[in-house]
Amino acid sequence: MELEQLDLAETAASRKHEADAPAAKKVFVKTYGCQMNVYDSQRMADALAVDGYAATESIEDADLVLLNTCHIREKAAEKVYSELGRVRALKAERAARGLETVIGVAGCVAQAEGREIIRRQPAVDLVIGPQTYHRLPEVLRKARAGEKVVETEYAVEDKFEHLPMPQRSAIRGRGVTAFLTVQEGCDKFCTFCVVPYTRGSEVSRPVERIVGEAERLAAAGVREVTLLGQNVNAWHGEGPDGREWGLGRLLYRLAEIPGIARLRYTTSHPRDMDDELIEAHRDLAALMPYLHLPVQSGSDRILKAMNRRHTAADYLKLIERIRAARSDIAMSGDFIVGFPGETDADFEATMAIVRATNYASAFSFKYSPRPGTPGAEMDGHVEEQVKDERLQRLQALITEQQHAFAEGLVGRTISTLVEKPGRRPGQIVGRSPWLQPVIVDEKAGEIGDIVDVRITGTGTNSLFAESV
Repeated sequence: MELEQLDLAETAASRKHEADAPAAKKVFVKTYGCQMNVYDSQRMADALAVDGYAATESIEDADLVLLNTCHIREKAAEKVYSELGRVRALKAERAARGLETVIGVAGCVAQAEGREIIRRQPAVDLVIGPQTYHRLPEVLRKARAGEKVVETEYAVEDKFEHLPMPQRSAIRGRGVTAFLTVQEGCDKFCTFCVVPYTRGSEVSRPVERIVGEAERLAAAGVREVTLLGQNVNAWHGEGPDGREWGLGRLLYRLAEIPGIARLRYTTSHPRDMDDELIEAHRDLAALMPYLHLPVQSGSDRILKAMNRRHTAADYLKLIERIRAARSDIAMSGDFIVGFPGETDADFEATMAIVRATNYASAFSFKYSPRPGTPGAEMDGHVEEQVKDERLQRLQALITEQQHAFAEGLVGRTISTLVEKPGRRPGQIVGRSPWLQPVIVDEKAGEIGDIVDVRITGTGTNSLFAESV
């Protein structure tokens, strides 16, 4: 069935459902962490919509509160328990008014801690891991019947095959940019990371499912698609030509879809950056000149302890090859300071690789031991004060590079995808090829347009422009 026919069928079914059904219950979803969680939250909302739940931005009005959690750092997990305390009070207040409130915890904290969440916070009704959220409507029915449900066993079935596709109206409501998960899980087992334990081993979605979802996004007016995966450039699958495809070949195929003007992908691992993917950066105008490629440390000794299985020199040679293919590419990265055993010399090696790469942006964190990971059991944990000092120095250098990159755009004419109205009357906000917000006069174009603007100045994290 063609997409337009599907939309007509969806509209008819939706109107019949609205006419026959009682007032929709409301679900409030709070998302923590990565872009994958943002995508997962949207798909959970899509699954619940079929069951008659409408999304709300007001937690006070919600019949169902879902916290979609992140377990990468200790503070992220503790924030969830703090939030659960507040939601418990809300549940009690609503119960006093005769209103039901179901509390659910989803995502990586749910997967890692399971029934411990309900033990620590008995107000929680359901816990569901990231590989099983396609079962959420079934789990919710059990919870509403009074059962405390923990659904964290890895699903045998492919969750994406069991999720309803969002209606075109739902896609439109989310804007002209969209995330699209192509790969999940990780087989790298970095010693600091919980992802292999919370998301499982690497799994790639089939080509036809990815292309079908991308075509549906394009038909709903999406202009920019970001492909997601814990190790997105490890994606592989059998193409329609019967040959094994990698991410580079998939990007070539997605660039053929009418309406999709921009493509991005995140997050990548240096070991999975193959020749075809680098060539895609050279050949595809739709593939934006921005690459998030974490290295974590500049010290070979620490990289070995992290089980990264590449050296600092390997990483720098890779950056050189990528820039030879696409000279205007902006590099982004991730860094961890204070990994067990990190000396002053190891940290200086990290500062050196940052200077050598010259990042347009980067994310940096103090090492946080995660239970169950090899790093948590290592000797030589670094004192918090030392971590703080190193992080401040690293972030100062990254900020300097980020500002220099932005200042280098002043006076240049660049293309901008108009995404939304600005905070102030008469402004619109677009997105540069290098992912910065661009603030320009509303006369520059309509939402969804890609327009040329001249950069006139920089803000803390944004660019200011005038229409050309």
